[in-house]
Amino acid sequence: MVRSLWTAASGMIGQQANIDTISNNLANVNTSGFKRMRADFEDLIYQTVRYAGTPATEDTVVPVPIQMGHGSKLSATQRQFTQGALQNTENVTDMAIQGDGFFRILMYDGSYSYTRDGAFKIDSNGQFVTSNGYRLLPEITMPENFIPETIAVSQDGRVTVKVPGQDEPILVGQLELYRFPNPVGLTAIGENLFKISNASGDAIAGRPGFDGMGKTIHRFLEMSNVSVVREMVNMIVAQRAYEFNSKAIQTTDNMLGTATSLKR
Repeated sequence: MVRSLWTAASGMIGQQANIDTISNNLANVNTSGFKRMRADFEDLIYQTVRYAGTPATEDTVVPVPIQMGHGSKLSATQRQFTQGALQNTENVTDMAIQGDGFFRILMYDGSYSYTRDGAFKIDSNGQFVTSNGYRLLPEITMPENFIPETIAVSQDGRVTVKVPGQDEPILVGQLELYRFPNPVGLTAIGENLFKISNASGDAIAGRPGFDGMGKTIHRFLEMSNVSVVREMVNMIVAQRAYEFNSKAIQTTDNMLGTATSLKR
């Protein structure tokens, strides 16, 4: 009977992790480029009391086993890289990716990270950077005396801008996108950034709009792909599952109390 206490407790622990995952999704419902996460579970080890196929008589065998489960555990938190809705911002430094791919970011230690968040800014050197000052790669540097309102990014990643004294815009850079054999294997490090892991595979570079890469949509941002309705329903299901497991613990406790009251 004590087994049921620990089995139900493992279910409560798992549902708490489920609620934590849902809460993080809801907290990032307005985070640009955020991808929702899903908690996956698996059952724990089984204690086999009797194996299937055990001889019952000289001519028969037991058709089904007797196995006692020991609960569940969190097996993975899988990120879902479905396309988020595109929002028109009219900001000349905003870019959204429609389709597959990530922007490459140069970190302060010289390593690379990747993001779907295209809310870029222009720093004092005229370079495109993230909100935390990390540079976009390949580097896009604006010329001196450029006219900010004339910055344009084509769907294939060409960045142009006008400068005083010239009638036609000048090309200042070419964006690249990067995709992965297994994007769900990327490691999230915060700040809307991901790092390569052994599970994700190496980054595959490509020009936007070619070779399976998504397009760059200028003056738009990709919003979070979190559905508030779905998360609220998942929260209700997780809450009820948590309650069911707590009821199992209470029932076991009542049964133990009955057993201890047999001798008075």
